[in-house]
Amino acid sequence: MDSSFSSWLVILLAVVAANLPFFNERLFGVIPMSKQAKPLWMRLVELAALYGLVGIVAYMLEARIGNVFPQRWEFYAITICLFIVLAFPGFVFRYLSKRHS
Repeated sequence: MDSSFSSWLVILLAVVAANLPFFNERLFGVIPMSKQAKPLWMRLVELAALYGLVGIVAYMLEARIGNVFPQRWEFYAITICLFIVLAFPGFVFRYLSKRHS
């Protein structure tokens, strides 16, 4: 697996993971919840956990390609902000779009 494919794989995984909490009512897309909708705080906790999972996958892919570069707080601040921006379509779909019944 070359570095270009790994990069696109991480980006695609981040887009899917960032929107997953907003497009379904299951916890992490697998565990069924009660009949009521998930509250926003649970979606945000799920979003944080999925950010960590994407980070672990990205770290493993980087280690497989070669040398792993050390990261400082600036890297994590930027990637958290990017992950939140990637979650915007799911947030709009869940909370801001008008539902016709």
